[in-house]
Amino acid sequence: MLKPAEKKLTGKQKAAIVLVALGTEIAAKILPHLNEAEVEELGLEIARLGSIPAEVRQQVIQEFYEVCLAQNLALEGGIDHARALLEQAFGAEKANEILSRLTRALQMLPFDSIKRVHPAQLSTFLQDEHPQTIALVLAYLEPQAAAAVLSSLPPELRPEVAERLATMGSTPPEVIRRVESVLQRKLSSLASQELTAAGGVKSLVDILQWVDRNTERTIFDALNESNPELAEEVRKLMFTFEDLLQLDDRAIQQVLKEVEMKELALALKGASDALKEKIFRNMSERAVNMLKEEIEFMGPVRVRNVEEAQQRIVSIVRRLEEAGEIVLARGGEDEMLI
Repeated sequence: MLKPAEKKLTGKQKAAIVLVALGTEIAAKILPHLNEAEVEELGLEIARLGSIPAEVRQQVIQEFYEVCLAQNLALEGGIDHARALLEQAFGAEKANEILSRLTRALQMLPFDSIKRVHPAQLSTFLQDEHPQTIALVLAYLEPQAAAAVLSSLPPELRPEVAERLATMGSTPPEVIRRVESVLQRKLSSLASQELTAAGGVKSLVDILQWVDRNTERTIFDALNESNPELAEEVRKLMFTFEDLLQLDDRAIQQVLKEVEMKELALALKGASDALKEKIFRNMSERAVNMLKEEIEFMGPVRVRNVEEAQQRIVSIVRRLEEAGEIVLARGGEDEMLI
């Protein structure tokens, strides 16, 4: 049995309590608006609830009411409008508490539900939309999924979408809401939230790390024509597998500690002789022999598989850089340090 003093309720537990409190007839009208995974998760939470103390049920329902009220006010006139009306009704302290609950309740990012849509389908759906709309949606996808969507767009559309993504700043909730209203017939409608920063050069770089080389070259060629400064900024942030040549030996050794032998062998299938020699130079003689045998034993492999292995190693390099374990030179100006 759940008691306030015993455990802090999760969002799923609160949702389950609200559904139980609403009764089967109303709950039955709500569930069709959820996807199968959400229905299953809520069903499990309801099964685990047991008896619910009256004070817990009342507390959760009150919180649910306050969050719904705040969200409706925010959708009508924005967060500032909601805050003003809530302060007038409940006082400043209570208004801040309600808005804090709203923020926690809306942890799902805009367009989060479209992550379950296959990139090819999403690309087909988006290609007739305005490039700014497409860029906004891509900004909220995982880089790998966004890369798949970007690569599937018509070639003439990709550069403009990429440029708009890179130059995108903070997006007001009303803009997100308008875009969602256009997509809601085919995608799950999502709640707006406060001013959200998305897009930008970093987002474009993350996505370009996952697109195929032809798409990358097409986008860079177009950016060089339309916005050379932006193209150069993106290029400086890019790091390819061949750029491992820029790392010093200590950094290479640090990277190799994180990479499995089979993964390295697959990645080196498409590497230059210079890079192979650099890798071999930073391994023991026994390890080099094993690696060469692995490469030879592997035989012919698909280019796509090689590029994916290389991208995974590049991701390791970026993770090590973010952790401060290695430093990547930008634009060839600095030496790499551990």
